[in-house]
Amino acid sequence: MAAPEFDKETVFKGIRKVSMAIPLMFLGPVIINSSFKNQNHPFYYVVLIVGILICLFSMFLFFKGITTMVKGFFNDNLKK
Repeated sequence: MAAPEFDKETVFKGIRKVSMAIPLMFLGPVIINSSFKNQNHPFYYVVLIVGILICLFSMFLFFKGITTMVKGFFNDNLKK
């Protein structure tokens, strides 16, 4: 029985996206927490919005990375 084939390039693209999302998953909450500690600062809302955007972008990257990896594992174009 032959090993199942998968598109290595697509899988590694997905791994790259997930590996970029993981540090952002930690950075976003740290920025949000620091903005909550400095609520009297004039840039409070700017820093809070940046933290929220980083969190949302990390979730998007993680989702796209997982879907890209699944596409690479279950690629129908390789079946002959």
